[in-house]
This record gives sequence, structure tokens and C-alpha cells, in this order.
Amino acid sequence: MSSPLAIGAVSAVLRNLLDNGMVEAGPAVGGTVNVSAVAPDTIDLDNAEEAPRLNIFLHQLTPNSGWRNVGLPSRSGSSGERLTNAPLALDLHYLVTAYARADFQAEILLGYAMHLLHERPVLDRAAIRRALNPSPLDIAMLPTAFQVLAASDLADQVELLKITPAAMTSDEMSKLWSAIQTHYRPSAAYVVSVVLIEGRRPGVTALPVLSRGAVDPLSQRDRGVVVNADMLPPLPTLLAAWPQHSQSGARLGEPVTLEGVRLSGSGHRVRLTHRLVATPVEIVPSSPDATGTRMSFTLPADAAAQTTFAPGQWSLTVRFTPAGEAAERETNAVPLVLAPSPVIAADAGLGLPGVEIVRTGMPQRVQVTLHARPQVRPEQRATLMLGALEAVARPRANAGQPLVCDFPGSVPPGTHWLRLRVDGADSILLDRTGPAPVFDGTQQVTVPA
Repeated sequence: MSSPLAIGAVSAVLRNLLDNGMVEAGPAVGGTVNVSAVAPDTIDLDNAEEAPRLNIFLHQLTPNSGWRNVGLPSRSGSSGERLTNAPLALDLHYLVTAYARADFQAEILLGYAMHLLHERPVLDRAAIRRALNPSPLDIAMLPTAFQVLAASDLADQVELLKITPAAMTSDEMSKLWSAIQTHYRPSAAYVVSVVLIEGRRPGVTALPVLSRGAVDPLSQRDRGVVVNADMLPPLPTLLAAWPQHSQSGARLGEPVTLEGVRLSGSGHRVRLTHRLVATPVEIVPSSPDATGTRMSFTLPADAAAQTTFAPGQWSLTVRFTPAGEAAERETNAVPLVLAPSPVIAADAGLGLPGVEIVRTGMPQRVQVTLHARPQVRPEQRATLMLGALEAVARPRANAGQPLVCDFPGSVPPGTHWLRLRVDGADSILLDRTGPAPVFDGTQQVTVPA
């Protein structure tokens, strides 16, 4: 595979190919012809002493449809660990333009250039090496940018470079030259395919499989493929995590029910991960039921949980040793929303004061100061809602500081329903313990006059 220098290396090889062709053509192209690879708007069209010129211009890069999915996925979906160095596969779109002042000379130059590219539809590896390392010349004599391109590894990539004419309509050509903001000159479009750019960072490659399941110690034969007489997943699988009373989220101190299949075994540990929590939180659940489809655990509500957890969406898996197996397994991940709980009444156990609401400032505003269970991290977006009004919490230096929200002074005095939203997770306002949901009376605050 090539390095990121390969794009510049292709332009250098094309310029070298055309330059050699113009030298061999000699008098047929009218003498000296400059071959460049610059943007057309940088070419001086007003200089009468400027020699005839061929210019190649890379105006577009597009993903190669045949290679764009090779090596994907490049990272593990669970840990983000690099698995492969998936190649960046690109098609390079060039514009070959002829510049000349004498009659017919631009057409002659363009004709020779198109013939050269027609005769060399494939850039072989030897030609690429000669172009990027022009022995016996000392490469140190060449410009610095050209010296760098010698390390592109373009000649060593698995795919050869193909040069193909591209058809551009007059409308497409007109838009392109309008975008370049210079005068049109006779041009031909080409596509060079495919450039493969690959990283060199270490990845992870699994070892070959030695056996399909456990090996019998006497016969030394593997167990083979296990066939289950059902349509369920063959491995321990979680299907859902349900907060109590089918609420939209779980709160600290509340039970969570897990549903899945093939959960029978020993040593169960629930693992909870969050984007802002460096170390997964492990909780020992209850033993699964007789069918191996259901178990439960309770979120802690002590002072440590106040700082360990963060409101928002968590990823939940279960690690355990399945029945009849010796090795530990980990299930798939399911989401669990940890709902924030606004501390409306003072919590003596955690040392948290209750909500404080005051009218202050000119112009007047209603300022609400409160804590939450668990703590809201400074990186999280928190909003507070009084009835139908919503306000964003001020930035904070650390998670221990209270949330402060400013509402307009037009908030009427009296009782209002209070809701807290953190990273899209809302506090629980509804009480679903009865036959029909009702508002939880403990989620009200009084705004002073």
C-alpha cells in the first residue's frame, strides 16, 4: 500500500511522462515545452515570452467504489481498538490543458499529450520508480517536494495505476473553469485509478481456530458445532434492560430487570460503561431464573454512587461462566438510561441542600440552584424545565458544584413541575405505580413572588 504522499507522487509521475514525451517529440511540438502540475489560475497568461506549456491539474478526488469497503470495520465496536488498517482508496481526476500563443500549437500539444496517455494506459512499477528516483541523477539535486515523494511507496501498492479518459460535458467543463476563475484553454479530462493509502499502525489479528468447542481429553476430538433446537441466539444474549414500572429510565437505588437468553451459569457480574467514566462499574446481580432468561440487580444509592455514576445513557453487559463451560463469556451490550434526580428536598444522607429559587437581578430573573443524583459532569449538557419553560445550566468547573439556571422574570409565582434533562435523559416526572400514570407530587417547586 502507498503512503499519503501517493497523491502527489501520481502527479509527479504524470508530469514526468508528459515531459519525456515532449522532449522526444522535439520539433514537432515547436521546440521547448514546459510541463507543470499547478493550478490553472496561477499560470501567467499575459506574459508574451512564456514558452508553450502543458499543465496537469488535479481537480477532484473520489472514493473508489471497488475498494472503499475493504478492511472494514477497521475498529472494534466495543472498545474502539484498531483491528485493521483499512486502505483509503481514491480515484484521481485530472485536467490536461495546453497553453500556446501560436496558431494550432495548443492543439498540437494537446494531441501529443493525449496520444502519450493513450499509449500508456497503465503506469507500471518500473516507470513509477524511474520517475520518482531518476537515477543516475542525485535526488538531492531535485526540489525538496520531489525528494519527499520518493518515499511514497506508490510503485509497491498492490493495484496498478490505470489512466482512463473521462467524458465531461460542456456544462461540467464550464462549471469547472468558472470555479477556477481563469480563461478556458483546450483541455482533456482523465481519471487515474486506484491510489491505495494505508496506515502503518499496529492492529489486532485473531489466531487461527484450533478446535470447534471443547476438546475431549480421551479422543482429542473437538466438540464440533452446537445445534440448538430453536431460533434463539446460540450464545448468551441480552435482549433488554427494564427499569422498574416501565419508566423511561432507572434511578439510583432502584432495581433493573434484565431479559435475555442462555443466561444460566455462575459468577454473574453486570458491567456498566459510560463515555465519561473511565472504569466500568461492576454490580453483582441476582441469580438468573430457571429458564436462564431473566435476572435483576439494584443500582447503588450511597455516597460513592453519587460520584461514580453519571446521568445519561450507559452500555450494559453481563460477564459470567455459562453452564457446562469452563471459560467466561460476555454478552452483547444493551442500553440503560440512568435518569437524573433533582434534589428538591434536602438530602441529609448525602449532605445535599434542597433546591433554592430566588428572584434577582435587573432586569429581573428567576434563578434556580439545585444538585442532582448522581452528579452531573461538567462535560454534560444540562437543562432545567419549570412547567413549559426551559433554561440551560451555567458552565461549571467541577461536578460537585450545583446546577444554576436562569429563567425570565416573567415566570409566575406559585407551584411548578420541575424536570431535569441531562444529555437527553429526563428526570422521572410520572408515577406509574397505579393503574394510570400521574404526575409525581414530589417533583414540584414553589417560585416566590
